Amino acid sequence: MPLAMNEPLATAALLTTVAVLLGFSALFSRAVERAGVSTVLGFMVIGMLAGLPAIGNIAFSDYHFAFRLGTVALVLIIFDGGLNTSLNSFRRVGAPATLLATLGVVLTAAVTAGFAILLGMHPNAAMLLGAVVSSTDAAAVFSALRGSRLQLKHRVAATIEVESGMNDPVAVLLTLTITAQLAGSERTPIGVLVFEGILDLVVGALIGLIIARLALWGFKRIRPASGGLTAVVTTSLALLSFGAATLASSSGFVAVFVAAIVLGNGNLPMRASVIRFHDAFGWLSQITMFLILGLLAFPGRVLGQLPTALGITAALVLVARPVAVAACLLPFRYSLREIGFISWVGLRGAVPIVLAIFPVLAGLRGAEIVFDIVFVIVVLNAVVPGSTVPLAARLFGLKAESTPPPSAVMEIEAAQPLNAELISFYVTSAVAAAGVSLADLPFPEGAAVSMIVRGNDLIPPKGSTIVEPGDHVYVITRPEDVREMQLLFGRPENS
Repeated sequence: MPLAMNEPLATAALLTTVAVLLGFSALFSRAVERAGVSTVLGFMVIGMLAGLPAIGNIAFSDYHFAFRLGTVALVLIIFDGGLNTSLNSFRRVGAPATLLATLGVVLTAAVTAGFAILLGMHPNAAMLLGAVVSSTDAAAVFSALRGSRLQLKHRVAATIEVESGMNDPVAVLLTLTITAQLAGSERTPIGVLVFEGILDLVVGALIGLIIARLALWGFKRIRPASGGLTAVVTTSLALLSFGAATLASSSGFVAVFVAAIVLGNGNLPMRASVIRFHDAFGWLSQITMFLILGLLAFPGRVLGQLPTALGITAALVLVARPVAVAACLLPFRYSLREIGFISWVGLRGAVPIVLAIFPVLAGLRGAEIVFDIVFVIVVLNAVVPGSTVPLAARLFGLKAESTPPPSAVMEIEAAQPLNAELISFYVTSAVAAAGVSLADLPFPEGAAVSMIVRGNDLIPPKGSTIVEPGDHVYVITRPEDVREMQLLFGRPENS
């Protein structure tokens, strides 16, 4: 009877609380971006305020629930990052970015742990802390770059993009390995740990590749009826990749990332809807985890660790990250300016939140201290260097000439493969089509302009329409004619 009387009021109260927190966080993030601060900080502050007795009075200390929720969030965040990773970008910077996402993570963890020991932390806690904060966060990096509408030199942007998407699984593996070593009664030799770690990464990658290839093969034969159903299938593939790889005692997060790259660069039906769905899901996961971090953080405990956390943050940003980046990128002839900027944009986000919970659940001594220090590190990363990314790009001279985004975007969604594609071009005064009417342009058979965006106007394409510099021109063409269209309009946008 009491249960019947409490419901549905208890559920309604829970849903209302969640709705207010999520909605306010999303709306507040815009104001935070305008202030030049990463949205990460806004989400965590809201979570922390919600947990204070004088404000929100939401008591939350369930690390087990946070761990399970965080694992799902990590899967969705990594999957979203993989879907948005261009295979062309990966080919261009695959070797340096891979080295940075593997050896760079280990070097960052080691140097950070060394400074933590110098600042008085117990060596076990220092090793854990170094592993937890060793990777950059794709969502935090993209939030800083997109929020400032920053356009970078291509090699630098591609390196940051690929590295931030790839290094999370390595940090997860490193944290789990150290946690297991400290929790166990016996120590495994370093050589064995390295071999097992590489094997976990390779097997995880193979499982993700196989699942994604089978999925693309299946999509050719069975097409979901809508974009929503396709997104449900891709979500199931993300969860399946993680689950299958983890049950096979390999890296589930590597499997998720590899599967996402293969799917994102394959013939994915309803691509635009699927990408938007996972982008929203990725943001939901980010917001949720930052709120959870804020709720789990106790101001008294956090302030007590502030001096140590400040020193470790300075060591991470000014020493550990630059050392790791320089060691990995100098052999590939990256300039000091490029190395300096890539080092500075080593932002931390949701991943350390989840990783910091692992040692707490394992019952390791000093685990809660590590969690509190991670809170401060993520907050400080959101303020500096997070808020100074555009300034750093200017100081290092790595800003690229950017084309203004169109006021309207045209996309094609198809349940079946098409023998033509829609490509957008930004017209400059240097391209052949500038100042020429559409009727006078030598279009190949089967190609046509479908729309022109000129400022805030949509121009219906006619034979007499003059293509002007500054136009965004949308062209329908066959794949074999793309190169010919580039001779007329230049390089496609977002290529």
